[in-house]
Amino acid sequence: MNSPSKVATTAGSAASFEAAPQRIGLLLFPEFSLMALAAAIEPLRAANRLSGHELYTWHLLSPEKQGVYSSSGFELRTTSIDDAPTLDRLFIVASLQIEKLHDPRVNRFLQRLAAIGTILGALSTGTFVLARAGLLSGHQCTLHWESLRQFAEEFPTIRVCRELYVRDRSRWTCAGGTAAIDLMLDQISSDYGGQLAADVADQFLHSRIRGPHEHQRMAIQWRYGVNDARITAAIACMEENLEHLVAIDDIAKRCNLSLRQLERLWHQHFGMTPQRFYLAVRLNEARRLLKESTESISSIALRCGFVSASHLGSAYRNAHGHTPGEERRKSDSR
Repeated sequence: MNSPSKVATTAGSAASFEAAPQRIGLLLFPEFSLMALAAAIEPLRAANRLSGHELYTWHLLSPEKQGVYSSSGFELRTTSIDDAPTLDRLFIVASLQIEKLHDPRVNRFLQRLAAIGTILGALSTGTFVLARAGLLSGHQCTLHWESLRQFAEEFPTIRVCRELYVRDRSRWTCAGGTAAIDLMLDQISSDYGGQLAADVADQFLHSRIRGPHEHQRMAIQWRYGVNDARITAAIACMEENLEHLVAIDDIAKRCNLSLRQLERLWHQHFGMTPQRFYLAVRLNEARRLLKESTESISSIALRCGFVSASHLGSAYRNAHGHTPGEERRKSDSR
């Protein structure tokens, strides 16, 4: 463990430890991710401890005066945005309930901060809040891979990418989860030097500070337990084409395989046909959307390559033993 006396900035590259602390705001929405919040705050806390100085202070905010519950049921005390202190940076920590992230008061609050030059950031779906406030025009951004397509559909003119995090001038966005650690380590490195950031990473056994360009999702070969590049290429094609389906023989051609070779590989590794596997990928995405969004079943059906809600319903019942509507009601009752 590093002692405060051993932690030093890189000469000429960062601020002095004696400078005024950076004031960080974290704007929480109901059912926010506790993982994302902890990943954002803990590196700042560790930077303070390791440096022996108060480099950062943080303030939990919410749209209303009462506390806010996380998605896991923990309630945190917060300050209303109406009583927010002066901030250098503010990060939005939102929820999976994307359709509920509309609040004119929040929009006005964020627009006032932007007008005075405050750095505004978002973790995961918080990027929707920044965009709906009109604050991502002309900026590149990122968010969690599950929400990328929905974001691109709602904001077709905003440049969105699959990177872990993006720092584009005064807009900092992040994929959420543990990627928030990497964004905060990058922030610490810029503010106080790379050595302090490395020491903070060591405290959390975060053995490698990931750069922004790394992939968000675990590689296909790890998720499915396969090493054959032809199979991983075929799965990638399926996952990238849920709404507009690609014929299996076309997938085979893209992977330099004949249809018979692809089918043989699929039976060998998965014990099923590529068609059935492709259907399972689409049904898994439909299940996620049923649980985590308020989109209509008809809309979810189209997004997952089914021609109608009844078409999805039939396939869903065959796979899971119950209908999409029952899936949603079961999820809502939890």
